[in-house]
Amino acid sequence: MHTTPHSWITTPVTAELLRGALDLERTEHGLLPHRLPAWVRARNTDGQLAMAESQPSGVRLAFRTRATAIELDTLPTKRVYPGAPPRPDGVYDLLVDGRPAGQSTVPTGNTLTIDLATGSARPRPGPVGTARFPALPEGVKDVEIWLPHNETTELVALRTDAPVEQHAADRGRKVWLHHGSSISQGSDTASPSTTWPALAAALGGAELVNLGLGGSALLDPFTARTMRDTPADLISVKIGINLVNTDLMRLRAFTPAVHGFLDTIREGHPDAPLLVVSSILCPIHEDTPGPSAPDLTALATGRLRFLATGDPAERAGGKLTLRVIREELARIVRQRSAQDPNLHHLDGRELYGEADFAELPLPDALHPDTAAHRRIGERFAAVAFGPGRPFAAR
Repeated sequence: MHTTPHSWITTPVTAELLRGALDLERTEHGLLPHRLPAWVRARNTDGQLAMAESQPSGVRLAFRTRATAIELDTLPTKRVYPGAPPRPDGVYDLLVDGRPAGQSTVPTGNTLTIDLATGSARPRPGPVGTARFPALPEGVKDVEIWLPHNETTELVALRTDAPVEQHAADRGRKVWLHHGSSISQGSDTASPSTTWPALAAALGGAELVNLGLGGSALLDPFTARTMRDTPADLISVKIGINLVNTDLMRLRAFTPAVHGFLDTIREGHPDAPLLVVSSILCPIHEDTPGPSAPDLTALATGRLRFLATGDPAERAGGKLTLRVIREELARIVRQRSAQDPNLHHLDGRELYGEADFAELPLPDALHPDTAAHRRIGERFAAVAFGPGRPFAAR
């Protein structure tokens, strides 16, 4: 697999070298990081959730080394959407002592062809490839390799030209556990360390565990139980867009589902700062219910865009829109915070609102691009981690 002239040392990839994963599955090729535990995966019947949780958003290898060259063999799974523009290869971000120091891709791997109209998926196996990071600086350094946030990635082998030591535990940082939609997973940003939660965690000095699950922030009870059982100092849940664009429930079911989700988290984290965040601005669903659907006219020209297919009149019957959800979340948090002083609310439009949409529109009408992710991350860091804010150091 490798061609560069180094005296390589192969280090087994183990849980001790990984951060941000909640489970590791042994495969015929190596290790597959998961962001939901095995018991949840056994109960799940939804292909979208299965795909999203196996994509390692926020998962990174972390170690200390004198190495000046690193190679990581992986087996990615590429997504192909017939009729839509080809997706770029997943990016591996290298950080040295917390600063960006290189990127790589693995162009080979498995492929999963997904029909946007029917949701059917057809897998095809492919070969293992190698992400290479040559010419690192000399001396002992802390290294992180952030895995592609949008590409299922089996870890096959780690090679370095100097020994690897386990990273200092957590450097005293607080663990931030976040759950949200594909926007939290990383949607259309360019690389894994530039998702808005990764940027906010870096600015806030927190260790991120990202349960941003594309298409799957649906108030699932097993996700709440996973959060309950995951060690964390700071917790946030971003609720809204997936409930609208899947048209999953009506207002009558939404309110008790939110209460139940928060109740379950509180069973494991009774006093941790818990921030409930509503959706960023998304004009197609502000007042129009879901479901969302691909714009077939745009797809015919090779562009991927989404439409809201619901009828605004259906709000009277309890159909959800982003505006309805924001108002109800604010009410729920107001009510609960009277007995739970560590429960907080954030209107997502403070992170990305009308002025931001005018300047940095959503390219496909649903997902922010790299520049918008950076803005959202910087704003979240300010409103969550800033002085006097919910996640501020005490």
